[in-house]
This record gives sequence, C-alpha cells and structure tokens, in this order.
Amino acid sequence: MLRSFAVVGFALAFACSAPLRGDTEEEPPITLKAMGSFHVGGRLIEVSGQPVKEVTLTPGGVPARIDPNGKYQVDQMYVQYFIPQDERGAVPLLLWHGGGLSGVSYETTPDGREGWLNYFLRRGWAVYNSDAVERGRAGWTQYPSLYGEPVFLPVANPFERFRIGDGAGSYADDPAQRRVNAGSQFPVEAYENFPKQLSPRWITTDDAITAAYIAEVDRVCPCVILVHSQGGQFGFRVAQARPDKVKALVAVEPAAFGDSAKAGALKDIPVLFVYGDYIERDSRWPKMHQMGLDFAEKITASGGKVEVIELPKLGIRGNSHMIMMDKNNLEVAALIQKWLAEKGLIR
Repeated sequence: MLRSFAVVGFALAFACSAPLRGDTEEEPPITLKAMGSFHVGGRLIEVSGQPVKEVTLTPGGVPARIDPNGKYQVDQMYVQYFIPQDERGAVPLLLWHGGGLSGVSYETTPDGREGWLNYFLRRGWAVYNSDAVERGRAGWTQYPSLYGEPVFLPVANPFERFRIGDGAGSYADDPAQRRVNAGSQFPVEAYENFPKQLSPRWITTDDAITAAYIAEVDRVCPCVILVHSQGGQFGFRVAQARPDKVKALVAVEPAAFGDSAKAGALKDIPVLFVYGDYIERDSRWPKMHQMGLDFAEKITASGGKVEVIELPKLGIRGNSHMIMMDKNNLEVAALIQKWLAEKGLIR
C-alpha cells in the first residue's frame, strides 16, 4: 500500500568557501580522506570520408593540418568523488542530475548556499557526483552528426517550466516584472546564476547514459542512488539492471521511470519519492506526478516498499522543481537523511 512518509589513508582538510548570504553560523571544515575523479563508460566510433582542412588555431599562428577522419571517444561520463574522514554512510551515495543539467545541481546553490553534496558529505556519506553523457566535464559529442541536433534552453524556459514562475509568460528580462509563484523557496534574486549551468540536451542519448550509469554502479557500488527529474528513468532502469547493487533509491521529482513490466526487480530496494509544491498549478506536472505514483504502485504490487514525501502535506511549502537549490534545501535533505537512517544505511 502506497503511503506518505510522515516526518515523526590520509586526511585532507579544507574549509568550504564562506556562504554569500543566508547563513549566520559558519560550518566547521570538511575533512576528507580522499577525493578525485574519473571517467567511466564510453566507446570508440570511426569517422571517414571527411575533407582535410588547414586551420589557424591561434590568431597569428601557423596553420595546422586537421584531418577529422579517425577514431573518436564518445558516450563517457564524468564522476567526481569525496570520501569523508569520518565515513558514516553504510555505502556510497551517488547523485544523478536532471535533463540539460550537470552535477552542478547538487553543488553550491545559485545564491551561494551549500548544496546537497556538502550536506550529505558533512553527515559522513562518501558522495559521487556525476556529469552524465554529453554534460559538463563528461565532454561533448566529438562528431556533430552522431546523435543529431540537441535541445537548447533559453533563460526563460527553466523559470517557467520548473515551477519557479507562475507558468507560461511569467519570465521577463526585468526581474521586477517576473511573476514568481507565491511563497516560492527558489532564490529568485539569484536566478540569473541558474541558466549559466544549462547544457545542450540530446533526446537520443538515453541508452548511452544508462550504459554509463551502469558502468559507474559496477565500479562503485553497492550504493544509494539519488536522482532528479530526467535522472529518474536512469535510476530506475539501472536499479532494475543491478538490483543487488542498489541498496536504496531516492527519486526527487522524477520525470520518467523504468520498465513497469520489470517493477518486481525493485522489490528488495527501498524507494523514496519526493515532490515539491505548485504541482497542480502546472500544465505538465499533474500528469508526471501521477505517473510517478502509478509506477510506485506497480513496485508495491510486486512486493516492494515505496514511500512518498509530498512536501506541502508536511507543511513544507514553496518548493520548485529544483528542490536541491531552494532556500529550504537543507530542510528537505534532512528528511532524506532521516529516511536513509531508518533504512539502516547510516553507521
């Protein structure tokens, strides 16, 4: 039965940069025993039949002969990891971002507060934060015709589509003219910093992204996976492919899901859904929200355990689609932390 969740080596020390606003107490330094990064997944493709060009790569420089024919590395993913000195998470925590975004989603918020990466790291989790295929430091497609044309987002799109503004037409160049959802927790005064992190999004790379995430899980896990938005489908698909390696799955406003015919593969994985505010005021989110609840019911019907946090029902109001960036982001992170503790995943 689906139910709402009731809230009842060596040491490397560094001090996080001072928050730009909103915090009155400075957190103690984070102490790490390891940090680093790696690329995972990917494949080689070969390009042939293209013309050779003479290209002046630097103004005033000597032209170089560029032959675009040859092998190219594609479909790889970038992962950065932080291992705390006092590790208390029973397994690592993997953070997977949404569409058109990167791991920046979980880092410092647009107005300079600590994001979820720091929050969970401070609580003893080994955190692995990724830039999926074609995003951020994963690298761009090295040959333009491989996946076709990407989708680009103008600055108004996330404001209106991510339930920050009050629907279509709510964005204006003049901040004073923007129609913000009443009581919004998104730091709208710093909205201009948010579109700076947007990436091109291909709608033809889902299989490549899934394969890269499976490669990460095979390398890092057992683990907990926390996904957001488009990342929902990858979290559920990967958990269905590697159910023995995923010890819990947290889906923050998932926009897509796994194979409903294979819902039984998730029966031994605790699953948490988290939803914010203004869903009924949006043109798309009522349907996506119901899709999530329907998928949750398929998991429970297969013997799985699913819990749902509807933040407004707990009196936590004003959350946009970008919950990890909202002004109450750490309050929501604390709910997730409490749920993980109840599942026995914290030492």
